[in-house]
Amino acid sequence: ISGIDYSVWDHIHVSEDEDVTSPFVDTPSLFRMRHWTRLDKMAEFQQRGEDLLNNFAKCKILSEEAQERLKELEEGRQVAEEDEEREAELRKVQAEVTRLKNDEDSFEKMIKEHQQEEKKLPWNVDTISKEGFSKSVFNIKPVTKEETGKEKTWKQRSFVDMYAKEIKHFGMLRHWDDSQKYLSNNPHLVCEETSNRLVAICIDFELDEKHALMEQVAHQAIVMQFILDLAQVLKVDPRGCFRQFFSKIRTADKPYQDAFNHELELLKERVRSCAQIRMESAMKELEEEERQKRLGPGGLDPVEVYESLPKVNISNILSLNNPVNKCWLVSCIKVCSRLNPFYPSNYHCMFRK
Repeated sequence: ISGIDYSVWDHIHVSEDEDVTSPFVDTPSLFRMRHWTRLDKMAEFQQRGEDLLNNFAKCKILSEEAQERLKELEEGRQVAEEDEEREAELRKVQAEVTRLKNDEDSFEKMIKEHQQEEKKLPWNVDTISKEGFSKSVFNIKPVTKEETGKEKTWKQRSFVDMYAKEIKHFGMLRHWDDSQKYLSNNPHLVCEETSNRLVAICIDFELDEKHALMEQVAHQAIVMQFILDLAQVLKVDPRGCFRQFFSKIRTADKPYQDAFNHELELLKERVRSCAQIRMESAMKELEEEERQKRLGPGGLDPVEVYESLPKVNISNILSLNNPVNKCWLVSCIKVCSRLNPFYPSNYHCMFRK
């Protein structure tokens, strides 16, 4: 303990709030003025130290340049013959080097005196401590420019190619705890691309008539959409607020739970509608392919040609009350009987019946 010097604690101006002042003086203003005066003196003292350091650095640079010039002149003096002009310049540079060396020593001495004086200064509320480091982190989503449709498509496709397996695994989870744990281990999945991919998986399951799986994945898609909506309201990154959603949904009141279920039912209806539209579109494409295969000469479809023919009432054709029809029918029977002896002669009676 004896090795510790406590003398630095003898004069510490920590607070002036306990100073006794006159009742006719505005104490807060007086203390504020004293604080400003002390800050001005501290800034002046610090500026003086910075000026000393800058002047010392400049003087050192000039001294090095002068020494290099002196060295060049001395080397030239040894090689060439003596010259009065060269000798005069040499003496001038030597004097300059000496002066700069003295200035350098003088600045160095003043810097040491300034540092010693700084150590003797009493501590106050502004100098009693210094922060070791300062770091501020704001969990705010940075403002980015709006992406074009082509950029969104490329981003969605590349994301799905990288994390298709993880997205499908998340879509199959059934419990809140499992979903939260999985997103904690894979925070990169908390994004809009995951939500879009889950909806696409729902549509695929509905087309395959796997309705139970479609409803399960739709539930997880709504979970992801609620997390994204919460992040938009709080103006934070979705990866930093998904735990808040799971904490809220576990203890959610009835209105919040009803809103979640309502959005889930709406998504299921949209998925079924989209699947139905896709099915109808696929059927139309298949029918068009078959039609293209049936096209005959001139690009005519036999089925369309047959359906476009006028409808004829067969009862009017076979009616024997009309003399023309009866004559035509008797002629046909005679011809058929001549060609085939087993042809029934009373065939017209059968038509009448």
